[in-house]
Amino acid sequence: MTWIVLAAIVAALAAWGVSIYNGLVKRRNLAEEGWSGIDVQLKRRADLVPNLVETVKGYATHERELLENVTELRNQARAAPAGDVAARSQIEGMLSGALGRLLAIVENYPELKANQNFLALQESLQGVEHDIQMARRYYNGATRDLNVMVESFPSNLVAGWFGFGKKPFFEIEDAAAREAPKVSFPQ
Repeated sequence: MTWIVLAAIVAALAAWGVSIYNGLVKRRNLAEEGWSGIDVQLKRRADLVPNLVETVKGYATHERELLENVTELRNQARAAPAGDVAARSQIEGMLSGALGRLLAIVENYPELKANQNFLALQESLQGVEHDIQMARRYYNGATRDLNVMVESFPSNLVAGWFGFGKKPFFEIEDAAAREAPKVSFPQ
């Protein structure tokens, strides 16, 4: 009788461990899927940036420094390691801020604001920014769920045994990138 009780306890513990392990694997895969979604949207944005910069260049010749900054940040974003969430989020945050400033200076060029090519690029960029925001939310939610499981008892025991670790959130660390660009209209 003792052996049956002992075997039942061992079986219950094994089932519990398998269940927690499978939950950790599921959450890790959801977080990786979320990062993949962010990566796709960031690549879409990076592909739009050169077209936007070239369109603005024709009108805003004295905004050269900002245009060069946007181009440089875009190149840094494309060269950043794909798996390094912290580095990538920092660069992408700076690029978002620079793009916001770029779109704000457009207010000084009424003929550019009326250009159909620019309007189409601006609309595409706004769509991609929205998609990035949604992908970021999904990734951060999946990462939160994984991190809670990795840190919570008793799942942290299984996580430690099998090498599961916390994932970083994709967040904007640059305070300037969080601020909305200042737009002023001539009176």
